[in-house]
Amino acid sequence: MAAKRKSDELSSARDRKKQRIAENRTIAVQQPSGPAIVHFPSNSTGTNAVAGPSKSVAFVGMQGLPSAIDVEKFAEARAFEIGAMQEAMDNVSGGSGQRVWQTLPRHLRRRAASHDVRRVPFRLRERARAEMDIVRKKATGRFKPKRGKCNRISRTDALLKRQREKTWLETHIWHAKRMKMRDMWGYRLAIHPTEKSFRPSHRASIHGSILHDASYHSLIELKGPENMLKNVLDACCDAQGPGPGAKRFLTGSRTQETQFYKPHSYPFDLVGPITVMWKPTVALNAPQLSKKTPAPAPGSDPTHKAKRKGKQAQPQTESSSTEEVANPPIRTVWIRTHPAVFDDVFSGLQHSASLVLQNLPTPPGTAAAPSTEIEIADLRENVNVFEIMGPKSNQVLKGALTPIKEDKREDFKKFWSSLPDLQTSGSLPRGMVIGFEVYDPRLNFPPKNAKYHTAASASSAMTTFPTSALAHSDIWDESTRKSLTKPRFAKKDLDARRAQNLIPGTKLNAQRQDDRVPVLLIQRTLENASQTPNSQSIHGWTLIIPSGWAMPFLSSLIYTGTRVGGLRERQTQAFEAGTTSFPRDIPFTSTYESFVIEREQEERDQWERKPPAKRANFDKLGTRSPWKPDWEVVLGIEPSEPVGLVTTQREPASTSTSGEGVRPWLLRGVDVIRILDEAASLFNHGSGLLAEINKFRQKRSMDPLGVTVRSDDLWRGALISVSITMRGRGAPDDLAAIYCLSDDEAKQWHAVFDTKRTAAFAVGEDRPDEVVLSGTRHSPETIIGYVTRGNFSLSRGEGFSIGAVSVSRFFDLKAQAQRLGHPNLLSVIVRNRDDDTCRAALLEVMVG
Repeated sequence: MAAKRKSDELSSARDRKKQRIAENRTIAVQQPSGPAIVHFPSNSTGTNAVAGPSKSVAFVGMQGLPSAIDVEKFAEARAFEIGAMQEAMDNVSGGSGQRVWQTLPRHLRRRAASHDVRRVPFRLRERARAEMDIVRKKATGRFKPKRGKCNRISRTDALLKRQREKTWLETHIWHAKRMKMRDMWGYRLAIHPTEKSFRPSHRASIHGSILHDASYHSLIELKGPENMLKNVLDACCDAQGPGPGAKRFLTGSRTQETQFYKPHSYPFDLVGPITVMWKPTVALNAPQLSKKTPAPAPGSDPTHKAKRKGKQAQPQTESSSTEEVANPPIRTVWIRTHPAVFDDVFSGLQHSASLVLQNLPTPPGTAAAPSTEIEIADLRENVNVFEIMGPKSNQVLKGALTPIKEDKREDFKKFWSSLPDLQTSGSLPRGMVIGFEVYDPRLNFPPKNAKYHTAASASSAMTTFPTSALAHSDIWDESTRKSLTKPRFAKKDLDARRAQNLIPGTKLNAQRQDDRVPVLLIQRTLENASQTPNSQSIHGWTLIIPSGWAMPFLSSLIYTGTRVGGLRERQTQAFEAGTTSFPRDIPFTSTYESFVIEREQEERDQWERKPPAKRANFDKLGTRSPWKPDWEVVLGIEPSEPVGLVTTQREPASTSTSGEGVRPWLLRGVDVIRILDEAASLFNHGSGLLAEINKFRQKRSMDPLGVTVRSDDLWRGALISVSITMRGRGAPDDLAAIYCLSDDEAKQWHAVFDTKRTAAFAVGEDRPDEVVLSGTRHSPETIIGYVTRGNFSLSRGEGFSIGAVSVSRFFDLKAQAQRLGHPNLLSVIVRNRDDDTCRAALLEVMVG
């Protein structure tokens, strides 16, 4: 068979590549005409040959060397060798398998440099142009066939085609280039940055500022009579603490963060956390907010004593007050909720509103109740939300946002002028709302952070109290939001205006046709729910802007040096502050069950892919439930399965009804500690807990639970959130088991840590060995709870975790602490699921 190639060519591409590299690494030499000092191989026939092995020439002293060298003649004689050396160096660098941008140090490499010559240093641009030569690309066949003009798809259609099963945020493209993305809750969300940024992000939240795009949170609008809206929310929200209709929230000057339950189901059927915001009520005698602010409608403020008639304020008479009772003011409420529970919250509000309308009393003297409506609207993707946390968030907002000059409110001017002088937004009231209008942030690009001056100048901002006039904003108006869905001027138009400035870098002056964007600024705090002195709260702001303006605001905010984080950074902030994170730390919710199932599938698949020698043996370690917490077993509702191998001959399921009628539920709220103390004061703790729950239900006009729920069942199914601080070494992981201790073991652990402080021992006294105690195996029946999130805390410098335990076991811990003489030290043992070492820890109830 005839050969496909010439005899002197190599058959494989790998051999040809090796030959090409070898040729590029050789240096051409010139054959001398005189006596040969360098001997060439016998196959060298041309004038130029490849240097080969040669015989060495011996020199004796300085004999044979010239006394002087003419540099010019010497260079001319060696011109061929110099040129060959340079050509060989170029061939070696050009023949390598690296492109120009790959030769740069890693800190100088950019993705855009692979297709933009101007992105590489000047000394390498010629070579980069050769690599990007269009003729060379055509020769190699790297061009993909283009669509015809009739079949071309626009960029917008191509991006919309990729959003069929999920929704992109307005900042999606910016995040997708810099972060790991994942489909969650119907959105394509950023999880964490691609760079190593765990510790820098934590430092930014503690000492700087960090931004998170929280526009994926859902927004629901309720509109109707004020008293009916209060009844609708009271039937669904947490019964502890002030309700959504309290005076501090009703004026719209503050927001309330509470828990949402199914209507009239408290304390069962927890759905998730929500944030309630009332539309501000502006007093009639308040100064004019701006030229665009319409006059408030009569009766919009339930607190003022006068009604408006024409241009004069007339005193309120008895007939006018009766008219207000008959026609209550129409109010608007916004409810922000997690996207995973939007359907449950929306259906719960609908059900609660229908119950309120059905129970509407009939006025005396009339045959039927008056016609009343409660509107419930879905406002998802109507606004964008940014969360800016950290002590420097005040300076960032002051530098990136420019309020309009038409705002004549004195309290807002005083607040805004002293905003950068606040060390932290925690100095302001919790949930304080500030509404105002700003110019297009692109006019002031690039922004500069405001500088902190003195603490004395910050007193004016600290003395600014929440008011409805300060919280007023046109973002509540639907027509205003629709008119701002798209900026009036594109970026290229503003760049053209900026290019006309005589001085480069000069800011653009706002013109009459430029957009005025209404915004809401809400104080946000992640407080230490367990009141532990060694933890640190994180303060910041929540910025709400209309849809269509996410990228203009994001560009200005991140240009100030603010870091941008994803969901991981947001959850880490809650963990470092010592607060729970939804849905990770909230058991007995539908979203938590979905999260646990998804995590179980991922971790089980990862565990099964490992060989037996490289994975944890949970049967040998005695881990009862390695993949998800068995809360029903902890509460005693279901019997525990034996740890170890399961035989193929299984016994029939047990018909025990010990847990029949017990509904698991999570006790949380601002009055948890007081509820537990009141229940502990009675002999029957279950009856005391039921009595406290009925008091809260009665406060919200609900029927008591005594008819359908027994006190023992309520007591057995209760779970509480706790924070766990390690007493020594160790950092708990997720799903770590929490064990209770016997009195003897608790005394030994107390002695270990007491002796570490005093270092004093009696003669002949045996010192408790911490290593021996850590290796003690505990029975699975002594598990009282699980860790929902655990790690090494950077703010505390030690291991920290958040979990949940049974209420009945918590009372046993309190009784044990009283017996041992340490009433404030609830000692427990924590063991990771893949480890056999137990670590001592202290347990504390979380509030909120």
